[in-house]
Amino acid sequence: MKLRNNTIGLSIIVALVLQIMPMPAIVEQYRPDWVFLVLGYWALALPERVNVGVAFIVGLVLDILLGTSIGVHSFAMSLSVFVLAANYQRLRNYSVWQQAVVIGILCALYNLVVFWLMHLLTDIYFMLTYMWPVITSMVIWPWIFWLLRRVRRQFRLS
Repeated sequence: MKLRNNTIGLSIIVALVLQIMPMPAIVEQYRPDWVFLVLGYWALALPERVNVGVAFIVGLVLDILLGTSIGVHSFAMSLSVFVLAANYQRLRNYSVWQQAVVIGILCALYNLVVFWLMHLLTDIYFMLTYMWPVITSMVIWPWIFWLLRRVRRQFRLS
């Protein structure tokens, strides 16, 4: 029963670990946005439990773990999850492949907002490699969706 109550939190912690886990430099630029994918799934499946507030808090944790300015990832994550949560009833009716395209668009929004805020705060310039996580997140979405749906059904989360 305890595990059932903590399933969403544990999946977010796993996503945070995957997001900061060291990878070889050649693969690092292709890392999917694990935290956004997990929050996106839970915002679609259980919007009353995972919403903009949860996205803001998880974004703050991500800011701390990545060492970025406080509020950059939290604002971008909140904005993306807000758009997702505002349209969850429509998006639930899409096939998984159509959802992957929408997730890709929202992931692009997330990455562009992070870049824009970092550009305002520091002196970075846009490179096309910043958008590789969008492609990998779109590709990995069906597997994340099926895995988390299986977890949700096994633990009877509602």
